[in-house]
This record gives sequence, structure tokens and C-alpha cells, in this order.
Amino acid sequence: MFSKFVRRWCFPANTPIYSSPHLQRSWRMSMAQPLDRATLRAIAERALDEWDICATELELISISENTVFRIDTDTDETYALRIHRPDYHNLAELNSEQQWTAALKRAGIGVPLPRLTREGHGYATVPVPGSTETRHVGIVEWFEGVTLSSIIVQAPDMRTLALHFNQLGRIAARIHNQAVSWQVPEDFQRHAFDADGFMGDTPFWGPFWVLPELKASEREHILNTRRAIHRTLSDYGKGSEIYSLIHADLHPHNLLVNGDQLHVIDFDDSGFGWHQYELAVALDAYRKPPHFKVARDALIAGYRSERPLSDEAIELLPMFLLIRSLALLGWLHERPEHNKGDRVRNLIQSACKQAEALGI
Repeated sequence: MFSKFVRRWCFPANTPIYSSPHLQRSWRMSMAQPLDRATLRAIAERALDEWDICATELELISISENTVFRIDTDTDETYALRIHRPDYHNLAELNSEQQWTAALKRAGIGVPLPRLTREGHGYATVPVPGSTETRHVGIVEWFEGVTLSSIIVQAPDMRTLALHFNQLGRIAARIHNQAVSWQVPEDFQRHAFDADGFMGDTPFWGPFWVLPELKASEREHILNTRRAIHRTLSDYGKGSEIYSLIHADLHPHNLLVNGDQLHVIDFDDSGFGWHQYELAVALDAYRKPPHFKVARDALIAGYRSERPLSDEAIELLPMFLLIRSLALLGWLHERPEHNKGDRVRNLIQSACKQAEALGI
């Protein structure tokens, strides 16, 4: 199958890309200003008034895409309070995320369940002190554990690495099994990582072809690659054997291990997409030999132990790894604060090399 798609890579450079208007997403960066720690804490404390929770401690855990606080309570229960960044998901999309995670939980997959407000809502919308802005705030159960990524770093040999990626492949397949069998509610709203979502005029994670770090020759190469991948994905289709709701950020940092339990966290990027992209995300940070082949083979073997995945589908994995690189370039374009050192330059060079290897 891959060779069949390769023959479609090359076509005139001025070939337009037509994006479906209802799928388009504005990729302008949020105009909201970053909030300091005192303001974030004030938002968290105000949000707690909406829940029937008596917090004994509120600890700031992380400030990145979203802000996370740990809540300890007088009943010895522990929760994670998450302040969502503006302009990424609206309230309907956030509620849909909770609908899916609740369905995954019912299917036996370890995901955090939300704690509802006194009014029975999944989120509270809280004003930002001294501003006309608001933030959506949600609370979910807290999972103790160690990230799978930190365990992999300490893996003493390739056999141990393979065991962990086999485990990751199994959980990815179980998520997809649930997704393809689940009747999506009528009011469900999530983005799509489809041809337009990745390579359209307004890709979900930003226009990777406008980065100022791109040289003229690289920009031309990237634009041709974008057109080629858009056409390939458009032709590929969205059958349930390859396409459904996906986590879309299922790398080892987002899996927590606690004894024999494995929990999946951070569904913020989840949406509709191809299953191979899920696997590409898992492999993205492990591309160097000899780790890549071991991790890839174990990931696929684990996946296939829970769910069928054809050889033809696997042949397209290199393309989805390239898509991941391009999506990350778009992500960095919208978040220049994360562009440190040679990160963008290295990623541009990697993307161009991957495209060349695919014959683009």
C-alpha cells in the first residue's frame, strides 16, 4: 500500500489545498497574557467554591499548556485541579472530553474520572482577577505513580525497553477498541486530526510552513510535502479499522505506572484521527538507533495482541512520524516560548530528511 501512495507524492507545486470550512480552526495565537502564580492560585481557590470539597492543601504542580494544582482534602481524597488555557477548547469540547474519558473508564481503562461541581457540571468558569477574561476549571481524581517515560530512561537493556513499549501498544489498542465501538453522543464536539486538521489551510496546531527559521529552499520543500501528505490522507479514507477518537498525545510521559496498574492521563489533545498517528506520537522521542527499531516492533506487537493492524497500515507509519514532526513545528510557531536553542532548526532538518526518505 505504501508504494501506491508514494506515487502520489509528486504533483505541481501550485496545486491548491481545499479545506472544508466547518473543519477549519483559527491558528492565531491567544491574545491572553500569561498569568502569574498568585493569580493562578486565586483562580484555583475561587473555583473550589463551586465544588463540595474541603481542601486542606492546594499545591501548584505544573504550569505548561494548562496549570495543574494538587488538592488534598479532609476526607483523605486527592484530586487534580486543572486551569485550562484560553482559546484552545470551548466548554462543549471540554465536556465532550469528559464524556469520552467516562466511557473509557467504563470499558476498564485507567483514566481519571471528573469530580462534578455542586450543580452537577464538569467545569466551572472562573473570572481572572483584575481582568475581563475567564478560565475554565475542572477537577479530576488524582493518580499516584511514576511516568512510564522515567521508567524507560532507567531501562537496563533493550528487552526491558521492549516490554514497556509492548505495554504502551496494548493500551493504545484498547483505547481504539473502545473508540470504534462507542456510540458518540449527538452533542459531542472534538477537533479532527484529518487531512485538513494536519495539512489544511488552518491546521489544528498551527501553520508550520511560516516559521521564520525556514530557509527559502526548506519552505518550498515543506510546502510541497504539505500538499503531498494532504492528498495522501484525503485519499486514504477514515474506515473504523484505522480511524476513530484517539488520545493524540499518548507518549510515555502521559502514562502513570503504580504497581501493576497503568493509568492514562492528559486527554487535552484528544480528537478524531488515524491510529498510526497515535503510534507515531508514542515513538517520536525514541527515534535514535538502536532504540527505535526495538520500540517500534514492540509497540506494534503489543497493539496487534489487542487489535488488528494490517501490514499496509504499518507501512504508512513513517509518513505519520513525519506528520508528527510537522505538527510540532506548528505547535512551536504558536508557542515561541518553547523554542529554545536549536530546537526548531533541528526539527526542520529532521522533517526535510524524513520527507526525502519518503521520496518527497
